[in-house]
Amino acid sequence: MARDRSPAALVGAATDDAFEITFDGRPVTALPGQSVAAALWAAGILAWRSTRVGGRPRGAFCGIGQCHDCVATVNGRPNRRACLLPARPGDAITTQEGHGHGELGV
Repeated sequence: MARDRSPAALVGAATDDAFEITFDGRPVTALPGQSVAAALWAAGILAWRSTRVGGRPRGAFCGIGQCHDCVATVNGRPNRRACLLPARPGDAITTQEGHGHGELGV
């Protein structure tokens, strides 16, 4: 009997327990145990912030929380490392512009 070696099976994710988060207002399906970055990747979203200089798109790079390329605004809080943050039902992820503190005027 062959074992299920899908990524979801390897991490013990239950696909029938999928829930919804949003990215810039559009629905994204996430699975229990997925990071915000993994849920966005699975939905085909590869960039969720822009650089301070030049506005270049960025998403996950290292995937282990070392590089900070994956920072996003999650539930109104900027600079959250999407590769380390577990996705939770109802999370609202928005594209982060620059350093994420535009309201400070810096």
